[in-house]
Amino acid sequence: MSSKASSAVDKRNSSPQGSGSTPASAQSVTVSPISAETLAEPCEERATAPGTAPQLKILVSTFCYNENVKIERTLSRFPKDRDYEVVVIDDGSTDDSVERIKKFPDVHIVSHGQNLGAGAAIRTVHRYALEKDYDVIVLVAGNDKDDPLLIPRLLQPILEEGYSFVQGSRYMKGGGYGKIPFYRVVATKFVHPFLFSLAARRWVSESTNGFRAYRTSLLRDTRIDLNQDWLDKYELEPYLYLKAIRLGYRVKEVPVTKFYPPKIEGYTKMKPITGWWSILRPIVYLGLGLKK
Repeated sequence: MSSKASSAVDKRNSSPQGSGSTPASAQSVTVSPISAETLAEPCEERATAPGTAPQLKILVSTFCYNENVKIERTLSRFPKDRDYEVVVIDDGSTDDSVERIKKFPDVHIVSHGQNLGAGAAIRTVHRYALEKDYDVIVLVAGNDKDDPLLIPRLLQPILEEGYSFVQGSRYMKGGGYGKIPFYRVVATKFVHPFLFSLAARRWVSESTNGFRAYRTSLLRDTRIDLNQDWLDKYELEPYLYLKAIRLGYRVKEVPVTKFYPPKIEGYTKMKPITGWWSILRPIVYLGLGLKK
């Protein structure tokens, strides 16, 4: 990192926001559908001084579907002093999650009227980012698995090295994980990355982790069709990662952590058979040329 970037990261990481304060309410917003004209619009380069890197506009999104105390813990871990915006996509929660989100200042909420699925929630983030003219999106789990203080690690290759897509990996040297059931370790460390790497024709150490950052310019690439109906659930994340690699975008993995919450709180909403098929489908469909 440059000295300027390092200073900004240190400043953010030294000021975590506690959850015991009484801040202003989160802001609810609406998102309109993306038009063909929006997708066709070129991204304007940010104005910068000669010899300096562009100041990119960054959106960090986390997700919530009946996460209860977990979404509150997630938001409490974000640094108070940050140079990015935070939005929570509430995918039709029926518990008190939204009320918990409203405890935090400077956090926007986009609510679905009903539960639509993980892929649909990410598409909502994409619409929001394009509508608000963001340059970079960072995705963070809303169930307290990811560490928001590692966001600068995901952003550095984009901001300073020209990468388009940065994938967080718990299995790289420098990464870490814990409280994960053994069968999920086998599936996420060995099975899925192996099959994904075959389809990508490039080795990756992590292919199911949603903790990642990417440029919104990918969303304007007409070769990437994120509006396909079969991408509504868990398919969209591996689909976008695989397409970015196969289309020749500059992609990089960086080490991150992923620690599961206590089992009693619920560590996943993915169903054993249908859920795993949904994250395997992009590999099968794209690998066999069945989908674009």
